[in-house]
Amino acid sequence: MKRIILLALLTTNVVVNTVAQTKKELRDSIVVLAREADLHPDSIELRLRKAALNLQLEQWQYAKEEYDNILTLFPNNATALYFRAFAYERMRRYDLAKNDYEHILNRIPGNFEALLALALVNQKMKRHTEALDQANRLISLHPNKALAYAARAGIEHERGLLELALYDYEEAIKRDNKNTEYYIFKVEALIDLKRYDEAMRELNQLTRMGVPRTELGELYKKCKKR
Repeated sequence: MKRIILLALLTTNVVVNTVAQTKKELRDSIVVLAREADLHPDSIELRLRKAALNLQLEQWQYAKEEYDNILTLFPNNATALYFRAFAYERMRRYDLAKNDYEHILNRIPGNFEALLALALVNQKMKRHTEALDQANRLISLHPNKALAYAARAGIEHERGLLELALYDYEEAIKRDNKNTEYYIFKVEALIDLKRYDEAMRELNQLTRMGVPRTELGELYKKCKKR
């Protein structure tokens, strides 16, 4: 599940750009925004900003409640639906997350972020066939997106479809050859396939790309234990 979680996090961005803050500063900002939102109850911007800070503090329930407030007024707001679904995922309420992602796709068919998230949440729910079908659709609609191939590879890897996963990791790397996570996932697939020499070459490539060898120590050990 590790690679699925990493890919899910890669797809999730906070809805506002904020300067790095301490937890206390974030909590203080939430108090200020909550007061402003009370004065301007119809302001989506204020509520989205507050909910984004709740997410940064991993206050999933508070974030979810703020998105509920927005969706009561504007039930088709895609941003609120997407990030409420993310909050539901973090609370392991996968069925509710699935509903929100599907709501977005009903309104915006083929939306990359929602379709990717839906594929990953179905994988978490052990709906493997649905997850793979959605990953296939994602690639057919967005064939130039490296993350689409990486996501499908992650699903295939978890299901033990190692040759298919390896192919898709390579396709992801072709489209984004700077992303070291894709190389690491490829190395893991090669090790699972017992193709240790190839895995070692990929690890050496990662060190040339600037990844500290110490971070790759466990993978190097697996290659040497063959």
